[in-house]
Amino acid sequence: MDHVRSNLAAVRERIAAAARASGRQPDEIRLIAVSKTFGPDAVRDAYAAGQRDFGENKVQEALQKQERTGDLAINWHLIGHLQSNKSKRAASAFSAIHSIDSVELLERVDRAAAEAGAHPELFVQVDLAGENTKFGAPAEDADAIVEAGAQCRAARVVGLMVLPPWSDDPEAARPYFRRLRELRDRLVKKGIDPARLARLSMGMSHDFEVAIQEGATDVRVGTAIFGKRARPA
Repeated sequence: MDHVRSNLAAVRERIAAAARASGRQPDEIRLIAVSKTFGPDAVRDAYAAGQRDFGENKVQEALQKQERTGDLAINWHLIGHLQSNKSKRAASAFSAIHSIDSVELLERVDRAAAEAGAHPELFVQVDLAGENTKFGAPAEDADAIVEAGAQCRAARVVGLMVLPPWSDDPEAARPYFRRLRELRDRLVKKGIDPARLARLSMGMSHDFEVAIQEGATDVRVGTAIFGKRARPA
């Protein structure tokens, strides 16, 4: 408990410092504690320290964890790839899904959300690096997906997400964060409703301060809060 509490406090202080240094208010930044591979006890520790938003990579792992923390008022975020055949479960299990990468997936999630009476926030994941091992829509397809959000009955498209290539150097991620922000700005200038582009999900434990400098509204932080993972995620 003590290490999670102190780590959370340190991360929040770093978020606040990065925001103020960028001329922003700390409360503009939503911290998502990435609890993937960590058990319910770690989630409870973070919750006791005031954390309410938690991120998971896999639907099944998240569902199991939700069953064991059902007494807590948690906002669950799916930050990993969403397979179409799991869209129905995801639509009602998560308050936000950060990995919408096609109009078809958007429509599936919205239909499922409408049937379940759920209203998840949706982020369009954009592939800015062309890595074969990662998912995301090409930048040139992002506008069509965001525009399709206007037809959603239950789900709400709220912004964009990017996952840059891994590097130990936080500055290596800056060009990708900047390009996502610039893409958002171009889409707004094009006439897309700014409400569907209000949020930018970008930045992890090693580079969230750079992401905040480039406009992140949602940062996904795991290791800096919970510690090193015991097994690969």
